[in-house]
Amino acid sequence: MIEREESFRDEAVRVSALLMAISARTAPKSKGIDDLEIVYVSGKDKDRIAEKMIELAKDKGSGWKRDGESLKKAEGVLIIGVKGNKPLGLNCSACGFKDCKEFENAVRVKGDYDGPNCVFKILDLGIALGSAVKLASVVNVDNRIIYRIGVVAKMLGIIESSVALGIPLACTGKNPFFDRK
Repeated sequence: MIEREESFRDEAVRVSALLMAISARTAPKSKGIDDLEIVYVSGKDKDRIAEKMIELAKDKGSGWKRDGESLKKAEGVLIIGVKGNKPLGLNCSACGFKDCKEFENAVRVKGDYDGPNCVFKILDLGIALGSAVKLASVVNVDNRIIYRIGVVAKMLGIIESSVALGIPLACTGKNPFFDRK
């Protein structure tokens, strides 16, 4: 059997995303508590995110359109989020509250992200994202961490996390997520 790379590109990107998900899941977590949410989106659902981003550009600015157009060029997108509304009980005040009890009783704010968030949960998210894109780098899958993808994934109910970011993935001769207009 002879297969051209173009015929298995989507599958190769999907396998890369699955490995990236494992890398994110097994990344170190504060106090060993895992509140990550990881979702792979492709096909029409990925395009639905991209179209919503482009639609939001009318109100939110041209960066939304640019990132939506970038997402259209991806074979898929790995979305990683965290439920940051659960404090670790360290009473560190990094969230801006006196202690974790005050944090727990705070009025929750809805926006692009829901807040406030425990700083350690946000650190866990950052470490997981870094672990995932490091794996993508090892297997040479084009990628970039994009804030707006996570926002729209939350908006569309694809992910429930209080904070989420998307990592679009592509296998092309030139990374479509850099050198953008």
